[in-house]
Amino acid sequence: MTAVNDPLATDLSTPVTDDEIFLAHEGGKLDISVPRSITDSRALSIAYTPGVAKVSRAIAQDASLVTKYTWTSRLVAVVSDGTAVLGLGDIGPRASLPVMEGKAALFKTFGGLNSIPLVLDTTDVDEIVETLVRLRPSFGAVNLEDVAAPRCFELEKRLIEALDCPVMHDDQHGTAIILLAALRGANAVRDKAMADQRIVIAGAGASGVACANILLSAGAGDVTVLDSRGILHDGRDGMNPVKAELATRTNKAGLRGGIAEAMKGADVFVGLSGSTIAEDLVATMAGDSAVFALSNPDPEILPDVARRHAAVVATGRSDYPNQINNSLAFPGVFRGALDAGARRITEHMKLAAAEAIAAVAAEDLSADYIVPSAVDPRVAPEVAAAVARAAKEDGVA
Repeated sequence: MTAVNDPLATDLSTPVTDDEIFLAHEGGKLDISVPRSITDSRALSIAYTPGVAKVSRAIAQDASLVTKYTWTSRLVAVVSDGTAVLGLGDIGPRASLPVMEGKAALFKTFGGLNSIPLVLDTTDVDEIVETLVRLRPSFGAVNLEDVAAPRCFELEKRLIEALDCPVMHDDQHGTAIILLAALRGANAVRDKAMADQRIVIAGAGASGVACANILLSAGAGDVTVLDSRGILHDGRDGMNPVKAELATRTNKAGLRGGIAEAMKGADVFVGLSGSTIAEDLVATMAGDSAVFALSNPDPEILPDVARRHAAVVATGRSDYPNQINNSLAFPGVFRGALDAGARRITEHMKLAAAEAIAAVAAEDLSADYIVPSAVDPRVAPEVAAAVARAAKEDGVA
């Protein structure tokens, strides 16, 4: 099923075969291109010895020239330890490499940025930080990927403090950005204000925490977050420090219990935990509700079932309308940050990215089209421009 208003939607009625998948990954998905041909001795002497020595001497005298004469300022390091890969879990660095290559391919395709996958054979935060600090002269930004919670929170924080370049854990903030953009679209379709809604987030891992934070920053009326033990509330036992802090800023309604208590009367449901949601729970939500069943490959509830009760339904899959896909966010976010020469990625920059994504879809909004297609070429340039402006406004450029 494809979004009827999405001109870029692809017909996926013919299933993708295993042979097609493995053939597309054979030999990896990346290559290095050389923009200036080296076809004769003159070109060789310019690109390499002896000509390159002049450039190296110039950089040695003025380190800032490295941004002009190397690819560093346009290079993103895609970094993972393979501990929380897609829906596969802790599969290790080698098995995570196809995902990181795919990420790098999307950076190039949509953001025009070069990127290098770096999978590290360690889960020690100190070792990862030390490794990237030592490699800092080689790249201009760090995209953390598929690092398990709660360690991912400490790792991102430590890297932001240690590095003088943009760092973002995409599983947290890319998800949050596109969720906010999609909710903006859903709100417009349903004629709902952000401040008037209670939003339920099932999942208090990396993406769940980041989604809660960005929704609060965007003015959500109330956010109820659940983990495997139920609703996060101030004073609840058994919470790690990240959850305990989040509990002080969420659940204004003072709810206790589990998913049934959380969903009753809720305006929006966001699934990020891989759990299953029964139809009768969706039926208890407020009128004109929105359901974002984002777990892959199996949504918390099938869209056709959720639509019996919800006005807007989104998933993380490409074969249903309203795909919530991080690729709408991260290429433009990093492109904008690097275009502006930003030292870090601020909350304002993330909010600006979400607004830019929502704006691309604004003219054609419907219940089946609340965000642009994941392959819409308009998105990354608009996001990059908005992020660069926000970086300058925040004084981090």
